[in-house]
Amino acid sequence: MGDSTIWTLAIAAVTGGTAVLASWVTSRGSARAARIQAETAARSQRAERLRESRRTAYLDLIEQTHRMGELFWEISTVLRLPRSESRASTLGELQDREVAEYARIRRCARVVELEGPHSAAAAALALQKATRPFYAALSADLAGDPGGQESFDAAYRPYWKALEEFVDAARDAHQTD
Repeated sequence: MGDSTIWTLAIAAVTGGTAVLASWVTSRGSARAARIQAETAARSQRAERLRESRRTAYLDLIEQTHRMGELFWEISTVLRLPRSESRASTLGELQDREVAEYARIRRCARVVELEGPHSAAAAALALQKATRPFYAALSADLAGDPGGQESFDAAYRPYWKALEEFVDAARDAHQTD
């Protein structure tokens, strides 16, 4: 064998080795890039699922708050009627409905608390607590307290204010997700 053959074989070995090494480096880089892309996609999907579950929880609480508000208006109408056995019976039925609606609003607030973040959860809890004066006023009226109607009507402003504060907290939380 001549010098040119050895030289040719050396160049071929170096070229082949370089090709194998380049292929190995490329495959490792491609595998790493694919893994990073998959992790990024998974994080993005998790974030979107969390965003949607929070949005659903926020909307459910807002909807329940409005349902409860409609019930409160119905109760206000009956509270304005002259005292009678029929009025007391109707208010008793409405109080039972209020308790059932409260259970729903409590559940919605707990879901918001679970979904977070803390600011929205705190506002949801404050909104849930804003229903208490209505129940207390209705109970007082049923017990014969003449100030029950005024107490009931005075509870509206804090209730709707608590809803506004929840909506603001939910919007802020939703926009920062």
